[in-house]
Amino acid sequence: MTAGNSAELPKSGLLLVGMGPGRISSMTIEAKNAAKSADFRRYEAYTALWPADELAKLEEDIGDIKMVMRPEVESPTELLDLAKTHLVALLIVGDPLQATTHVDIQLQALEAGINCVVFHGISITTLVTGAVGLSNYRFGRQTTITYPYGGWVATSPLEVIAANIFQNQHTLALLDLDPTGAGTGKQIPMQPSDAYVSLDLMKEKLSSNISGMPEDNTIDSMKKLAFEEFADKDLNSIKVVLCADMGTKDEKITYTTVGNLKNIDGGRLNCLIFPAITSEVEEKALLRWQ
Repeated sequence: MTAGNSAELPKSGLLLVGMGPGRISSMTIEAKNAAKSADFRRYEAYTALWPADELAKLEEDIGDIKMVMRPEVESPTELLDLAKTHLVALLIVGDPLQATTHVDIQLQALEAGINCVVFHGISITTLVTGAVGLSNYRFGRQTTITYPYGGWVATSPLEVIAANIFQNQHTLALLDLDPTGAGTGKQIPMQPSDAYVSLDLMKEKLSSNISGMPEDNTIDSMKKLAFEEFADKDLNSIKVVLCADMGTKDEKITYTTVGNLKNIDGGRLNCLIFPAITSEVEEKALLRWQ
């Protein structure tokens, strides 16, 4: 069910409420009113975070908010049981259906016969592309740069970036929130210097794995060629756009290089854009942020 006004809310059910990027003023009136009308409010702090002061002000306005993390979100039995007899608002940073985790909750609610109403919000994936001045049509697959978990280095994020660059597509790379990988609340949002360390480790591992990659079909061959071309690049000189605290009063955009990420302070939450070959207008737009 799509959003309606608060007067049309069901007596019980699950409200998936988009909070927007990081401030109350960016939340739609409809979304805020729906959350205020709920019997219970849960703040999903696993996939993204709001500034603590803004969250406190929101709680003062709409009522008590309880934080939930990965276990409650990926196995939402308790949440759905509560929604069978009460109106429950799940507050989600950005847009509530941007992550497949939340789409899965929606589907589970519908399968259980539980009313599920969605209140959309501003998502980082739509906000950041236009904000930096790059064409939204030219973005390829999105990825997340992860921390090395317990010594394990995932190369899939860098593979996405390499494949997009090979196809002349820009890449939005979100930065990890949790160095433990457990999603249980010990979050330390990744900073630019952390991202550099992860990217450097990923490139080293990807470069060493290329020779053993299959070339059984056209797609595999193209991927291997994309990775080879990327491995030949100097990581430090690759251009990147650092976007910090987008959609908040502290928003900052910096057009720099991967190597310079070591020397830049980020914000509360950060993401990176890896531009492909830019058009004249795109390049002019990016130069504003140098």
